[in-house]
Amino acid sequence: MRVLLDACVPRGLRLSLQGHEVRTAPEMGWGDLDNGNLLDAMTGRFDALVTVDKQLPHQQHIGDRQVGVVVLRAKSNRLSDLLPLVPDLLATLSNLGSGVVKVVNG
Repeated sequence: MRVLLDACVPRGLRLSLQGHEVRTAPEMGWGDLDNGNLLDAMTGRFDALVTVDKQLPHQQHIGDRQVGVVVLRAKSNRLSDLLPLVPDLLATLSNLGSGVVKVVNG
């Protein structure tokens, strides 16, 4: 799966997502895009967005998008707080479809 890490997700998380093609929004030159424009830019290039932005699913209509979204909920967006979520994140990515939002809680 082609996965994009939102700018608010530490890039070091990519090392834990083996088996997936992972890039970051800043790497793609999209670090400053707002949520709607980021989702538009992803279309056709990525299958999933991983974010810690709890508001994104409420601000954007994901159902019509060609990407899925995974929202990570942890104490903070520090890598040390997100790493315990990796097993559930990997399981979620394996079943994530387009237009779907899934939340992975810490």
